Amino acid sequence: MRISSVTMYEQSSASINRQQGDLLKIGQQLSSGRKVVNPSDNPQAASQAVGVSQSMAMSEQYGNSRVSARTSLAQSESVLNSVSDSITSAKTLLIQASSDTLSNADRESIASELKGVYQTLIGQANTADGNGRYLFGGQIDNAPPYVANEQGAMKYNGSDIVREQRIDSSRNMPVAESGRAIFQKVPSGAGYIGEAVRSDGVRNAGSVILSGPQVSDVNGEGYGDDYRITFGGDTETPTLSVQRLTQDQGWQPVPDMTDIAYTGGDAPQRLVFGGLSVSLSGASEAADEVNISQAKNAQREPDLFKAMEEAIRVLENPASSDVEKADLRNTLNTSMRDLDNALDNVLTVRASAGARLNELDVIDSIASNRMMSYTQTMSDLVDLDYVEAISEYSLRQVGMQASQQTFMNMKGMSLFDYM
Repeated sequence: MRISSVTMYEQSSASINRQQGDLLKIGQQLSSGRKVVNPSDNPQAASQAVGVSQSMAMSEQYGNSRVSARTSLAQSESVLNSVSDSITSAKTLLIQASSDTLSNADRESIASELKGVYQTLIGQANTADGNGRYLFGGQIDNAPPYVANEQGAMKYNGSDIVREQRIDSSRNMPVAESGRAIFQKVPSGAGYIGEAVRSDGVRNAGSVILSGPQVSDVNGEGYGDDYRITFGGDTETPTLSVQRLTQDQGWQPVPDMTDIAYTGGDAPQRLVFGGLSVSLSGASEAADEVNISQAKNAQREPDLFKAMEEAIRVLENPASSDVEKADLRNTLNTSMRDLDNALDNVLTVRASAGARLNELDVIDSIASNRMMSYTQTMSDLVDLDYVEAISEYSLRQVGMQASQQTFMNMKGMSLFDYM
């Protein structure tokens, strides 16, 4: 077979190019630290690496979302801690104001302090984060959730639906709170609250003072329903009747508790009905009422701001007559119960925020382990084995040198050397 000079040069050139290409490929792997530099190097590994890379990017995005959620929840938890302190301060002032040794001037001074706590609570309810979003407005976070209406009472203008944030592939976490759930709600076991006020909101004309209600029998018939005590008769022979609120028939008289003699006066009269016990004292007037309702019932919606507004009202006004003193005593007792329920509710909401912060820590730990798994999988797919690559690089260098030397030796061969 005859080998032409052209064939010899072509074969030598192809061998050198092939060796150079292999050497360049190993060089790229060494410089990048990856064994799959181009998808064509290993299509299957490259495809799997794209999927793992996307999963890692999503995990990082969820991590950033958890950082944002943690910041928002930590701010809410901090403010709720301050709210509980404010409620405790208000309760302390009301206990102080309940003392019979205080004068009207003393109570007015306490009212001034209570106003300061009230304003502090409003500021806490309208707290905004560093981005100008209000923490307790629910999904409506671009305006203060609590503003005063025409009568000066605080009104909630936020949303009952709270903002949520996706912190993992299968978890949407609430990262804010609704002001109504904090300041206008009570825990499920809040029990009963009594008010010496008429159903139409008008204050009683008499000086009846309510003590209680106390739970006497949770299994008693009618326990859990709302009640009201209405007064009738005349000054000489006052009477009272107890009515129970039913779902289908409205207010119905409680058996054996209709038009019974009211013997309160200076000596309290004890009444037992519906698993409850109450004591009444003071003089009654016809059409006066005492309402006994569950703290969580829609008949008497809980409202921390309203409770404080009522307490401030009676403390600012001098209590000289028996009627005014009864209004003072009843309002302070009711307000203190409202504050107790509000504090329990705030602590419950705060505990919920703390539980979500703990959940974020757990998810962070799981995500960290998941990210380590992704990193290991990605390394197995595309990362370079430097020992193997360096050995391969050295081998390709030897092959390249051998091809070049062979070409150098062959190009000088000619038939004329043997003629």
